[in-house]
Amino acid sequence: VQLQASGGGLAHPGGSLRLSCAASGSPLDFHAIGWFRQAPGQGREWVSSMVVRERTTLYTESVKGRFAISLDSAKNTVYLQMNALKPDDTAVYYCAAHRYSVVTTTPRDYDYWGKGTLVTVSS
Repeated sequence: VQLQASGGGLAHPGGSLRLSCAASGSPLDFHAIGWFRQAPGQGREWVSSMVVRERTTLYTESVKGRFAISLDSAKNTVYLQMNALKPDDTAVYYCAAHRYSVVTTTPRDYDYWGKGTLVTVSS
């Protein structure tokens, strides 16, 4: 599975961005997808996951109610809609796929990774 993340950029506090994770090589229905982020000087943090075939979604506490993960099956693309952005959301965001439909919050459990996309939240 090849993953391509995009959609990062600069947003003001309270603003919104939508990240995309386009997949090729395998239908996403076979996988669990995770979004992670890494702030400067920090470790990689789990943000959200989806078991695609079940549409089960999970979020880390700090983004619940603000972020939403979704799927466009026709485009084989997963999105992360980020609303009410805060400066603490500033990070490089990565999408990743587990080879099976197993949801996990541990980065090392994911088999495929896209290149990151930078999100900067600043006034």
